[in-house]
Amino acid sequence: MELLDVGLSDVKSALAHISEIVSPPYQTALLLMEQRVRNEQLGGHLPTRLKGLDAALCGGIPFGVLTEVVGPAGIGKTQFCLKLSLLASLPAHNGGLDGRVIYIDVESKFSSRRMIEIGARSFPEIFHLKGMAQEMAGRILVLRPTSVSEFTESLQQIKVSLLQNQVKLLVIDSMVALVSGEHEQGAPRQHPLGWHISFIKSLAEFSRIPVVVTNQVRSQNRDESCPYSFQVQDKGKTKEDSTRYESHLVAALGIHWAHAVTIRLVLEAKSGQRFFKVAKSPISPPLAFPFIITSSGISLLTDDGTELIGPEINTICCQGHNDIINFDGGKVALINQD
Repeated sequence: MELLDVGLSDVKSALAHISEIVSPPYQTALLLMEQRVRNEQLGGHLPTRLKGLDAALCGGIPFGVLTEVVGPAGIGKTQFCLKLSLLASLPAHNGGLDGRVIYIDVESKFSSRRMIEIGARSFPEIFHLKGMAQEMAGRILVLRPTSVSEFTESLQQIKVSLLQNQVKLLVIDSMVALVSGEHEQGAPRQHPLGWHISFIKSLAEFSRIPVVVTNQVRSQNRDESCPYSFQVQDKGKTKEDSTRYESHLVAALGIHWAHAVTIRLVLEAKSGQRFFKVAKSPISPPLAFPFIITSSGISLLTDDGTELIGPEINTICCQGHNDIINFDGGKVALINQD
């Protein structure tokens, strides 16, 4: 009022007019649904060919967001990523995305032979054609950075390649291996992958392609068994009950990474059976599907998932697997269960 030499009513009117312009308008649920349908036509999903999982995710691995695949070593994370790479490179008339794949193989676990085997068993009508196996393999570009600095350089190069080379899928296998390697070589940093997490998230949004990142597991302490009050089912838990989940595991990389991913898929082993869990998804309740690994890759034993509640959503069971990640005082170390 003093600067403009105007009355109170004029100032209130101006503030109301400015607020109306800068504030986003409200939207109805119907309008949001219609916008999603339009966005699906521009985006979409990469079907996993696992019927129950695709149904839970409304079509498969979504475009434009981060999808995390987490689990202990040897549980099947890389097998799943190899199958996704094949599906993205398949011709469109065969249900694929007919594009190229960038596969960042941090742990040097990528196997061309295994990928061809999965393709031949899953799509014999395609891979038995002369030269088709070589053509599919030629569409998958594998990068193997050995340090965080090399990983940073790879990401910066990828942003240009995504548009120039018709890339339809980005796989990073795995993120936490970079952290453990850096801590072995020097002093730990509080957020060693902070910039990378933000960059990968923006990369997914910018390119509108599925981005799949694998993650390992770490030991869980008592305070993490029920991080939220709504996950505590019985306030009068005994000491035995409170320690029941201490032997379980949780995803590595911490809360900063957990907030960056939109979909979290957990692979675990419990009571002699492997399970594929949808632990985090804005469009699906937490579900668990029993699975096996065959010559054609991961296969669900049933398409009807079991709904999960409480701590079992976030904890990861591991029976008979090694190479667990343990965070001790900010340091990352590999520990062997045997």
